[in-house]
Amino acid sequence: MEELMKHLSKIRIPQKHDKIYKDECVYSFDTPDTPTGLYVNFTTFLGLGQDYVQHYYQLTENPVFLHIKRRRKEIPSKHQGDGPEKKITRLAIGITDGFTPDQQTYTYHESYQIVILPNFTTIPYPTDNLPQEVELAIKCILEAESATKLAEIEALSGTWDGEIKAVSKHATNLKQFDNGKKILPSGWKCEKCDLTQNLWLNLTDGSILCGRKFYDGTGGNDHAVEHYRATGYPLAVKLGTITKEGKGDVFSYDEDDMVEDPNLVSHLAHWGINVAQMEKTDKSMVELELDLNQRFGEWVALQEAASKLTPLYGPGYTGLANLGNSCYINSVMQMLFIIPDFVKRFVDGAPQIFQQNYIDPPNNFEVQMAKLGIGLLSGKYSIPPNTNNENESRQGIPPRMFKTLVCRGHPVFSSNWQQDAQEFFLHILNIIDRHSRHQPNPTDCLKFKVEERYQCNRSNKVKYTYRPEYLLPLPIPVEAAVNKDEIRAYEALKKETEAKGQKLDSNTLVRPRIKLLSCLQAFIRSETVEQFYSSALNEKTTAQKTTRLATFPDYLLIHLKKFTMKEDWTPTKLDVAIEMPDILDLSSLRGSGLQPTEELLPETAEAPQPNYDSVMLTALTDMGFPPEACRKALYFTENRDLGAATYWLMEHIGDSDFADLFVPPGIDVKPEKDKFMANEDAVTMVMGMGFTREQATKALKATDNNLERAADWIFSHQAELDALEIEDEPGHSEEIFRDGSNQYKLVGFISHMGTSTMVGHYVCHLLKNDRWVIYNDDKVALSENPPKELGYIYLYQRID
Repeated sequence: MEELMKHLSKIRIPQKHDKIYKDECVYSFDTPDTPTGLYVNFTTFLGLGQDYVQHYYQLTENPVFLHIKRRRKEIPSKHQGDGPEKKITRLAIGITDGFTPDQQTYTYHESYQIVILPNFTTIPYPTDNLPQEVELAIKCILEAESATKLAEIEALSGTWDGEIKAVSKHATNLKQFDNGKKILPSGWKCEKCDLTQNLWLNLTDGSILCGRKFYDGTGGNDHAVEHYRATGYPLAVKLGTITKEGKGDVFSYDEDDMVEDPNLVSHLAHWGINVAQMEKTDKSMVELELDLNQRFGEWVALQEAASKLTPLYGPGYTGLANLGNSCYINSVMQMLFIIPDFVKRFVDGAPQIFQQNYIDPPNNFEVQMAKLGIGLLSGKYSIPPNTNNENESRQGIPPRMFKTLVCRGHPVFSSNWQQDAQEFFLHILNIIDRHSRHQPNPTDCLKFKVEERYQCNRSNKVKYTYRPEYLLPLPIPVEAAVNKDEIRAYEALKKETEAKGQKLDSNTLVRPRIKLLSCLQAFIRSETVEQFYSSALNEKTTAQKTTRLATFPDYLLIHLKKFTMKEDWTPTKLDVAIEMPDILDLSSLRGSGLQPTEELLPETAEAPQPNYDSVMLTALTDMGFPPEACRKALYFTENRDLGAATYWLMEHIGDSDFADLFVPPGIDVKPEKDKFMANEDAVTMVMGMGFTREQATKALKATDNNLERAADWIFSHQAELDALEIEDEPGHSEEIFRDGSNQYKLVGFISHMGTSTMVGHYVCHLLKNDRWVIYNDDKVALSENPPKELGYIYLYQRID
C-alpha cells in the first residue's frame, strides 16, 4: 500500500470522454481471458498484455495498472423449444444459422488486482483501506463500456447489423386496444415465465413477454414470438431500451426485421408510458449482438460444406474472426501477410513502430497493422484444442481495432454490409502507401507500370502514356469457353427439366471453362478509341489503343472481372471456371515502348476544350453517377441525348477508371475547368480524415462538392492526391518500379461465393510449404481440393 501511495498523482478517475480499453491489448490480441490477463493503465486507460506492459511503463513512466483476469466455466444446458426464428441469427454474425441447439452455456468469473511497476507489486482488489480515488477509479473502469465496443456501437448507430432500419408499414395505422392496461415504468416480468430481462411490450395489446433464445443459450423463452403467432399483433418494443428521446428497439414480426416506429412516443403513451421519465436500462439489440460475438470461444465458425479438413495450428496458421460480414477483410489481410515486404515492414519492424507510436496506439494505423501481422504469424493465438489448459485453446483473432480504424469514415467499408474484396485491397494499399512516405514502402512489390499506346488511324503517328497500377483487371471472354458443346447439352437438359416442373441437381452444373490465356488476349487486344484528338491533324478522329505492362512486379495481383451487368442493367456475377496455371508466362504482356519506325504525335500545348451540355450533365449527376464519368459519357456520345449518355455510363460502369479525372484521349494537358469554390465545411471534414487542404479541395472538386462522394473518391484516388505532396517536395525523383522476368507461380487466391459482392462469402487459399491451406475466417486447415478455377483475386509471385 505504501508504494501505491507514492503514485496517487498518476491515478485518474475516468471521465465521460475517456476511452477505456479493457477488452483487448492495444498492441496484441491478449484479453482478460488470456492466461496472463490484461493490464489497464490507471493514467491512460490503455489495455496491455503482459508482453507489453513493462515496455509501456518504460516509455511513459505510468506505473499503476488494474490487472483483470477472466475465467470461463462451462455449464451443460438442455435445449428448450425450437430455437429462434431465422432472422434473429443476425445476432450471430458470421455463423451459419446462428444457433446451435445443444450449445453449452458458460459462467464467467473475473478477478482483479492492482499492479505497480517496475517490480510488479500486487495489491488484491477488493481490499480494505484502499484510497478513495483508487476505489472510485476502479469502479468507473469496471462499470464503463469499453472503447472498442463504443466504437462499434457508434458505427452501427441507427442500424440493425449495419443495415439502415426501414419505417414499419404498421407504424401509421397500428391497432391498439383500449383494455385498460397501464404499464409501470419498471419492475417488468414476462407474463408467461419468471424472466425479467429481454422483455418485449406488444404495442397492440400491451402484453409483456420474453424474447427469443440466442445462439449461446441465453436470451428468452420465445414467448413474445409465440404470442405473435397466436394473435398476429405485429409490433413490439424492447423494454429497457426506451430513451427520453422516444427511441427504442422495435421489432416487426410481420416484416421479420428491426424497424423504425416514428410514432413510438404516442404508441407508448397509449399504455401510460411517458418517455420523458424513461431511462435506458437494458441492452439494445446491437449491443447484444456485439456482446455475443465478443465471446470468441463460443463461436461456431463457417466451414466448407461437406468437407472434413485437417485443422492447422501454429505460426502462420492463425484465423481471423468474422466481425459482421468482414470475411472480405479477413481474406485480403491473410493474403497480404504472406508477402515478405509486408512482413518485414510491419512484423519485423514492429518494435520500432511500437516504440515511436505509444501516445494513441488504437488509432495509429502502423501500430494496428503491426499488431495484426504479429497476431497472424506468431502462432500465439493458434493453439490446438488438446492443450491441458482449455482457456489457452483458441484458433483465430478478432481484428476489431484494425477494422474500426481502417474502415472509419469510409462510406462503404464502415457499414456492416458485405463488400468487394478487390475494392478493399486497393483501399488498404492506398492507406499503406500514404503511411510510407519516408520509409520503405511494401506496396512497391505489387506496383507495376501500365503502357498505353495510341495510334492515330489517319496519320499513323503514335502516343504513349504510362500509369502506375497495383492490380491487373482481366476481362472474361465467355465466348472463348472451351466446353461449348457441354454447355449447350446442359442448357438443353435444364430447359427440359424445368418444363416438367423440376430442377436439376446442383451437382450437374456445367460452367463455361475458359483458359487464362483467353483473358490475357482480351486484355491486350487492340480497341478503337472514338473522339480521339489527333495533334497531327488538329481535329478529332479515331485511334487504335493497345495496353501492355511496362514492368513486371515482384508479386502480381490479378483481378478477374466476374461482376458485370445484365441486359436489364442489373448486376450479376459470371459463373465461370477459369483455368489458372500454377506457372504463368506473361511474355505476351510485355510492352516495347517507342519503336525506331514509329513517329510520335506532336505535344498538344493548345488543346481544344470539350463542351458539355450543362442540363444533361446535371441530370446524369442527379442519377448518382460520378461527375467525371458523366463528362466522359457526354464527350463520347457528343452530347447527343440523355439516353445515349446513360447507356454509355451503364456500359462502362465497371471500368477501373470510371470515376477518374477525365482527360479527352489524345490531349496532353489537362483542360482547365471553371473556377471552383470548395465548400469550407466539407473541406474541414475531409481534412479531419488526415488529408491536406489541397487534397481535400481536389477531392471535392472532382465530386462537385458532394461530401459523401468526395470521401469515396479520396480513398480510391490516392495516387492523384499523393502527387500533390510529391510535387511540393524538393528534389523529388521519378517514380521507381521494380522489374524482372515474366515468369510467375501461383501462391494464393481469394474466392467469392454468392451472386453479388454485397452478399455471399470470401475464402482465402494460400500456398505454404508447398501445400495449399484454406483460411475460412477463423478456421485454418489443409485444403483437400483448392478450387483454383473459381477464384476472384489471384496472387502470383515472380520467378527470377
